[in-house]
Amino acid sequence: MTMELSRHWRLNAQRYALGGVECDGCGARYFPPRAVCPRCGSRSLHQARFIGNGLGQVYSYSLVHEAPVGYGDHAPYPVALVKLDDGPVVTAQLTDVDPENVQIGMRVEMVTRRIKEDGDKGLITYGYKFRPMLDPRRVEVPA
Repeated sequence: MTMELSRHWRLNAQRYALGGVECDGCGARYFPPRAVCPRCGSRSLHQARFIGNGLGQVYSYSLVHEAPVGYGDHAPYPVALVKLDDGPVVTAQLTDVDPENVQIGMRVEMVTRRIKEDGDKGLITYGYKFRPMLDPRRVEVPA
């Protein structure tokens, strides 16, 4: 299954900068973006970037043994709900970590990595993943 080039470019903000939205009515922040705030029902939302400091912690995780078509060579791999320091919870693959070492509460940082390639000469898709923090003393306050 190949991705249309136009869709690839349309999703760039989400894939590379964790682009989401913030509600003008109640201040709730969401990723991925949505048109209506689930909390207050407002349709007044503006774009927001959530990479802020790129830091978060593993809220929950699971190990994927049966990967979707096209991702089988990556299995088994950990997928986590990551609570970002500056807002929402995002679902992401964890990288650079032995699945046995993943723990709830583990500090992680966002990295951009190869997700897949469409065919031998196809479009290479990159996106966000999270890895254990290289310097666990690194603590930044979100802007």
